[in-house]
Amino acid sequence: MVKQERLIPLAAMEKLIKKSGANRVSDPAKAALKEVLEDYASRIASDAVRFALHAGRKTVKAGDIKLAAKK
Repeated sequence: MVKQERLIPLAAMEKLIKKSGANRVSDPAKAALKEVLEDYASRIASDAVRFALHAGRKTVKAGDIKLAAKK
């Protein structure tokens, strides 16, 4: 069995889904949202790093993240 790195806890996924109106949330639903969000966040982070480097910085700033999320 391959152990997945836990960047975002499953409990946070349940809170997000319940905040959106669900009464109950299955474990597979929590895992699916976690996977989708981590993939999306990883793409945004990679783009933000490229924007910072292009600007001649080593530090990723909030503006880089926001710009990457709009892409």
